[in-house]
Amino acid sequence: MCIFFAYIKKKQYLCALFEINDMNIIQTPIEGLLVIEPQVFQDARGYFVETYNEQRYREAGIDAQFVQDNQSCSSYGVVRGLHFQRPPYSQAKLVCCTVGRVLDVAVDLRKGSKTYGQWFSVELSEENKRQFFIPRGFAHGFSVLSEQAIFTYKCDNLYHPEVDGGILLCDPDLAIDWQVPEEVRIISAKDTKHPLLKDLDNPF
Repeated sequence: MCIFFAYIKKKQYLCALFEINDMNIIQTPIEGLLVIEPQVFQDARGYFVETYNEQRYREAGIDAQFVQDNQSCSSYGVVRGLHFQRPPYSQAKLVCCTVGRVLDVAVDLRKGSKTYGQWFSVELSEENKRQFFIPRGFAHGFSVLSEQAIFTYKCDNLYHPEVDGGILLCDPDLAIDWQVPEEVRIISAKDTKHPLLKDLDNPF
């Protein structure tokens, strides 16, 4: 096990790194949020990486049954979030960035959690090939740090637009640093209308 530091809301926290099945599993300070560093086989031809294996990931603590894969393409400055689906269609996600770089963010919405209202961010990129596992009960979003980014994610529940939910990505109480200047952010009209966390009718 390796211990190192991460930052949440500019405060320093301990993280733990374990090696399981030739993957590095980083346990973040927020219970259930995991960063996965898969093994990459690289040579003169290029590289090969196993991006998902149900048995290996279950042994690493990820036992979600994924039923839908999604992909988005976005340009620099795009910020998407902070999204969730309400029960009974809430979703766990396994996300990664296959082209470019993104800052991925998860906010703990689980009532009774000791980290309720806290967020954790991690940079995902085609270079580091990291994955981020986000359990049910979190709001999720990302910002694009490169000229273009292709973002892919697995979900353990199908998309149900009738139970879409969200919180405002610029909520001052969360104070998320999206690493994109506010004046160049590209945000959908829908994402500007989410409530603040303090005003959320929390379904979790």
